[in-house]
Amino acid sequence: MQPSSCDTFVALPPSTEGERIIFGKNSDRPCDEVQEVVYFPARDYAAEEKVECTYIEIEQVGHTHAVVLSRPAWLWGAEMGANEHQVCIGNEAVWGRESADDEEALLGMDLVRLGLERADTAEKAVDVITELLEKYGQGGSCMEDESGFTYHNSFLISDRKEAWLLETSGKHWAAERVEGGYRNISNQYGITTKIDKEHPKMREYAQSKGWWDGKSEFNFATVYSFTTTARIEASGSRYCEGKKLLEKSSGHITGETMMDILRDKDSGINMEGMFMSTGSMVSVIPTNPDLPGVHYFTATPDPERSVFKPFVFVENARPLKETSSPSYGQDDPVKKIPRFQSKPDRKHELFVKHEVVAAIIESYKDRGQKITKSMRELEKVTMKQMEEILSHGVEEPDQLADLFSRSVEEEITVYSKN
Repeated sequence: MQPSSCDTFVALPPSTEGERIIFGKNSDRPCDEVQEVVYFPARDYAAEEKVECTYIEIEQVGHTHAVVLSRPAWLWGAEMGANEHQVCIGNEAVWGRESADDEEALLGMDLVRLGLERADTAEKAVDVITELLEKYGQGGSCMEDESGFTYHNSFLISDRKEAWLLETSGKHWAAERVEGGYRNISNQYGITTKIDKEHPKMREYAQSKGWWDGKSEFNFATVYSFTTTARIEASGSRYCEGKKLLEKSSGHITGETMMDILRDKDSGINMEGMFMSTGSMVSVIPTNPDLPGVHYFTATPDPERSVFKPFVFVENARPLKETSSPSYGQDDPVKKIPRFQSKPDRKHELFVKHEVVAAIIESYKDRGQKITKSMRELEKVTMKQMEEILSHGVEEPDQLADLFSRSVEEEITVYSKN
């Protein structure tokens, strides 16, 4: 498999409608990989407790925030997700001058989850991720096989008021604050000369390697990658296509706009092939702290053939059983050394049913169009209901405790009817 990556987007006022932050991501992963959507409530921990991430164990904190995550079912971390404070994070694979073939450490996906569990603002998430990165490093296979598919990570992080772009190379990093407009990232470095936070020895290290002369203006993307800024902006990449799609709707970007962007196949953003969009997320976050955010997930491959289903953080939110994959505990081949000697069945209930429907859509044009139309109608009705919550708040929280699961059941009903 050739290295591929995802696309993550954020739009802030004044590029959005209704004083909202719109966050979106396609998780592009190996086409046979199952992506699950799971919820973990807030928790308190005793001193000295540990947390077992995908490959390594690290110190736990005294309190973790409630999170909803979309993640490859074989690992601990997440490709994307949100927490109860409306912080959203997505990560991308990036490759640069620094080798990514490090020993097992924290995966970028582990850092996504750790950032969401431990930070109540986007800027704090930057601090959490970079502190963990400097302490433990990043490394280990990012695919469920022995291929040694490894990469460094970039992160797009948002909250109710701003967004941060964080890019890493080994333990070195740079971060840029985004306070308005829109921003997208793909599998290339994008921070140039506007650097708002950085590793204290990031420039010194680059100079010691001969990547920067110490005199010219420091450009992170140019120094730490093989691609100059001019080449990044001129390339016919998904990054450029995504930027054009955001620009096209600037001033009027909504949750529906973001879903359309994630479904766009001509741009390559909705990826097909050996790597494909195996899960998608769109979050709509009012800047007004008294209003809830709504987080939509597909939990199934190809957003064009999937339904975006809503999740709202409420006190008694229930586990998402229909999109949770089987757990194999310590018998999981990922946990055993040597790793990845076999692949267990990780398909969750929705994935199994969606797989059948996707095959019908692919094989029978008329029937497929009918099913797709029904799925879109269901999504439209649900989004209209969510608009009421986004505009006026939650009156009866317990009615939303199983919102996502009910939406999954409605999606499955649409499948059976067609």
